[in-house]
Amino acid sequence: MNKNIVFIGMPGSGKTTMGKAVSERLGLTFYDVDEYIIKKEGCSIKDIFKHGEDHFRKIESEAIKELAENYPCVISTGGGAVKIPSNMEVLHKNSVIIFINRPVEKILGDIDASTRPLLSGDVSRIHNLFKERYPLYKKYCDIEVMNDKSFDEVVDNVIQCIEQQELVSISCK
Repeated sequence: MNKNIVFIGMPGSGKTTMGKAVSERLGLTFYDVDEYIIKKEGCSIKDIFKHGEDHFRKIESEAIKELAENYPCVISTGGGAVKIPSNMEVLHKNSVIIFINRPVEKILGDIDASTRPLLSGDVSRIHNLFKERYPLYKKYCDIEVMNDKSFDEVVDNVIQCIEQQELVSISCK
């Protein structure tokens, strides 16, 4: 593999969990963009958001540029990384981008809204985020994988899709 594998999708879609599993199976280094930011900035994402979403997005874009150079590796982005076109341009240069598409109802059953700055403790806001971001996830992904089966089945599906990937947009369901 001579490319990064990048996961995009909604908060709570399984990007980090899938990314870790895929990186282990393929023997690649795993990076979670949010965790990278926390280590680099020395404070939580919630604290960074206190300075505004634009401030966070700037830091996030810098982190994405740095991590994208470490190929081949596996990267889990934050759910809003797709909002900045330059992030996706950087990632597309040397990555296969996988959209983990998980039904919002399943996300709502799993996430802790208090740890998600854009939800501000109100999980109902996730529907608005979904409406805003879904077209961007579809636009920027090379592969779309439904996260609606068992964890192992979805990871197997992701690996199979990566193996099939030939720089053509495909959907693996």
